[in-house]
Amino acid sequence: MIAPALPVPYIAAWSGEKAAERRLVCRADGIAYADEQPDDRDQYGVLWNGRARARGVGRPRFGEVHPVRQREAMAYLLCQVCGAPADRDERGTLWLLEDNRADWTGWPDGLMTAHPPVCLPCARQAADLCPHLRGRYVAVRVRESDACAVLGRRWAPTALGTPQRLDKRVIPYGNPAARWVTAGQLIRSLHGCTVVVLDDTRQPTSPRRR
Repeated sequence: MIAPALPVPYIAAWSGEKAAERRLVCRADGIAYADEQPDDRDQYGVLWNGRARARGVGRPRFGEVHPVRQREAMAYLLCQVCGAPADRDERGTLWLLEDNRADWTGWPDGLMTAHPPVCLPCARQAADLCPHLRGRYVAVRVRESDACAVLGRRWAPTALGTPQRLDKRVIPYGNPAARWVTAGQLIRSLHGCTVVVLDDTRQPTSPRRR
């Protein structure tokens, strides 16, 4: 018996989506591409990783996030599984989070996450199949969320003025260090949160992305 294929999340990378080979240079105000184009940076001036966009080409890389689609899903509150608009009702947008309610009183208010929200049809599937959620997830309605930071590779200038590769970190927008990052994931902070019982009985209200 052949096991059914696992759904490939919208934000997952594929082997056919090669990272762009572009030369980085150091400028007085931070890191840059030698051939930089206006859409290489987000609205806050942070440089983003370049990567081909060819969803469905090759093999899925479940543990690897595609920077463009992850940023798109977080910016426009799209479902991380199918790419359709995430579910929203009077209590807010639907997120599935790891159950860390013991971390602080009022959790998850103030939580920063790189995981986009979900739509209802995909929520149960994500809860059952996603390794970091399986068996320990919480469904949360989020009234407000703010794009507050990026997860990315830090760089520093060497004595020769060439870029030196450092570690990956979460860097808040507005921090001068954000000018020395090539971002790979957008992060939102969650506010006005209500823990809810996951309801998978409602039907989708918008078409899924292909």
